[in-house]
Amino acid sequence: MKQNTELLCGNCLDLLRQFKNQIHLVVTSPPYNVGMDYGDDKDNKPFPDYFQFTQAALSKICQRVVPLQSRFRRRILFGLLLGGMAFSPVGATSSSLPQRFEFSEPRMGVPFRIVLYATSEERAKRAAAAAFSRIAALDQTLSNYDADSELSRLGYQSGQFSWTPISDDLYRVIARAQCLAAETDGAFDLTVGPLSALWRNARRTRKYPEADQLSRFLKRVGWRRLQLDHSRRQARLTTPGMRLDPGGIAKGDVLDQALITLQQHGVQSALVAGDGDIAVSDPPPHKKGWRIRLSPFVEETPPAYVLLKRQAVASSGDLYQYVVLNGKRYSHIVDPRAGIGLTERRLVFVIAPSGIIADGLATALSVLDISKAEALLKLYPGSHARIISLADGRPFARSFGRFDDCQIKL
Repeated sequence: MKQNTELLCGNCLDLLRQFKNQIHLVVTSPPYNVGMDYGDDKDNKPFPDYFQFTQAALSKICQRVVPLQSRFRRRILFGLLLGGMAFSPVGATSSSLPQRFEFSEPRMGVPFRIVLYATSEERAKRAAAAAFSRIAALDQTLSNYDADSELSRLGYQSGQFSWTPISDDLYRVIARAQCLAAETDGAFDLTVGPLSALWRNARRTRKYPEADQLSRFLKRVGWRRLQLDHSRRQARLTTPGMRLDPGGIAKGDVLDQALITLQQHGVQSALVAGDGDIAVSDPPPHKKGWRIRLSPFVEETPPAYVLLKRQAVASSGDLYQYVVLNGKRYSHIVDPRAGIGLTERRLVFVIAPSGIIADGLATALSVLDISKAEALLKLYPGSHARIISLADGRPFARSFGRFDDCQIKL
């Protein structure tokens, strides 16, 4: 009898595998560049297999899967198999298969983008709306531009030595920031707010900060001056005039919380992007992961791509935000220990299990001496980095952890 070879979707293949001992099936592995790529979290090999079967075997499959009294249903299934179409379990319909939806809204002063897979447009819109609402709520908590935010109100209490109760959201970000500050000996510092404001003014006026002003502001900065009462969820700033700047870590946390909100609304496969940072959950259907483009340091360099699943990637650098004063280039990123905008050009990418870790590490590695990068990353399992520096006008890249393993070629 003439043999038919078909490539079926994952649901049908699972069904076929259940009966391969009862029918005449020969399973062979396909070439990796042929067929639909479903991805496999366990061994990272392409899926599915090719199934070779005879017409008699198809008839047996139909008889085993569909009740004998339903000849009409058997004939339909038989036709689907011969036609190479996907077979879904009882109760599933084509409309219940995940579809791609994309949403974008301005939040925290930048566009936030959500790409998700859902079984209906209504569910997708409901989940995305909830995620954007969560982002807006976090902005009201973490913004250092909103005078009424919880973070700003905490700054107003600086120097009073009284403890201020803080929300779980603010506590989570401060606690992570303080750990990173201790691990980097202050290269990352949430209390850099006064210096950040000083250098924003320098970029706007194109004037170098006055020495006495820089000295005064430096005295308001120092991660040890920010204290946490972990058991009571309280915080205090011990020096008058202190201000917190969460710009180097908050957006990563926001991405994490948006993904959690999407998952609570039944979305398991999603990407959330904001201000150059990206966090993803499960891969899209039939894919091994989310393909992410990394911006090159210089335009002449081709972009790199990484493949992510249940991870985040963050970048930090001065490609666009800097000022040239007296012939010297100063980054918008300030070294909290020296009070000066960075002068060494550096572009950092970090891949980590969560957005808050990726964002914080990317900021820290922009300031920290490169010789200490490997030791810092070892404190965060599953975190990898690429640091690109400009040497003699040419970009020089160094990878840490398993960053290169995440990169893909197109």
